Amino acid sequence: MTTDIVTFGCRLNAYESEIIREKALKAGLTNAAVFNTCAVTAEAERQARQAIRKYRKEHPDRKIIVTGCAAQINPEAFAKMPEVDQVLGNTEKLEDKYFSPTTEHARISVNDIMAVRETAEHLIAGFDGRARAFIQVQNGCNHRCTFCTIPYGRGNSRSVPLGVIVDQVRLLVEKGFQEIVLTGVDMTSYGEDLPGTPTLGQMVKRLLAQAPELPRLRLSSVDSVEIDPDLLLLVANEERLMPHFHLSLQAGDDMILKRMKRRHLRQDAIDICKTLRSLRPSMLFGADIIAGFPTETDEMFENSLRLVAECDLSFLHVFPYSPRDGTPAARMPQVNREIIKERAARLREKGDKNLQETLKRFVNTDVNILLETATQGHSENFLKVNLSQPFEPGQIIKARITGINGEALEAISV
Repeated sequence: MTTDIVTFGCRLNAYESEIIREKALKAGLTNAAVFNTCAVTAEAERQARQAIRKYRKEHPDRKIIVTGCAAQINPEAFAKMPEVDQVLGNTEKLEDKYFSPTTEHARISVNDIMAVRETAEHLIAGFDGRARAFIQVQNGCNHRCTFCTIPYGRGNSRSVPLGVIVDQVRLLVEKGFQEIVLTGVDMTSYGEDLPGTPTLGQMVKRLLAQAPELPRLRLSSVDSVEIDPDLLLLVANEERLMPHFHLSLQAGDDMILKRMKRRHLRQDAIDICKTLRSLRPSMLFGADIIAGFPTETDEMFENSLRLVAECDLSFLHVFPYSPRDGTPAARMPQVNREIIKERAARLREKGDKNLQETLKRFVNTDVNILLETATQGHSENFLKVNLSQPFEPGQIIKARITGINGEALEAISV
């Protein structure tokens, strides 16, 4: 009997769950489950608690370990749950010793994350059941947005040296992965703590040069105002860098952005989208947007709603604002919950319409699809595509788009 790994939240958590899977296997841990939690919203924590309770009812004899950002920030709350046997912090979850089934463990093992100065360097052999693999290149965040608790779960910004990243990419390509996704908490701060302070763009440029066998490289969420000149050059000239950026925008109103302590204004977001699209016309964008941030008026919300069109955002991650204990935003005048819910619904509706308009533009064009299953995958710009005939998963297939089916494109191989 193996260990179940239940992952919540970001792609960095997905990467770390694979490390946990390998460590649990190596340690001989069986008849157990590890819940790798997220703390980005109160709802994310609620879902984790609900999943833990459900799992215990279905598996009364298994050991339950809880880790991740929510466990790092509030370990006592999880330790009080009768369903939970062990709580690990975000550094402890990456150490072999905490998964040994023959060792007595403390109920809570969580250190001071702010004291951590290095990013653990882990090489993993692959991702269970996935055609693309995620690699951690950065962890933590030095910024303190007024709504966010993630720095307290992840610590300050730390970067992975280029050599480790190259080794990881080569290993995964040897295992057959056609696409690598670079992940981090605040990826555009990459290199600030490394000798010579290389930028994210410089690291990506060197990575692609040293791993010519890698077919496709994708970036996870980036901060729009910190995209550096080398990264812009790669967008223009390097076809292996996929034309899809997910931007951490959060709002489209200048006053709300200032109250969030973001580093950009709405025009900065519009300008970077125009610049990137001019360099790569096929570029598509996703974005995180918070609905109902404290003090948000109807007019301020309309500015965020218009930003979806002005930046031509195809993929929206909408977060209804929820106060997080200890954050400055939790002490600001709050927006009524029903208004927040209604605004989130309007943002999602606008995002759905934008996605449909995007899909229409690709009908009768050719795309290259990375297949996650025999008949479904994603294009270079991360559009979901259904193929009319099956192929071996993990391949990159050239296909002609013939139509639209819901939120996906229909295609035939060419």
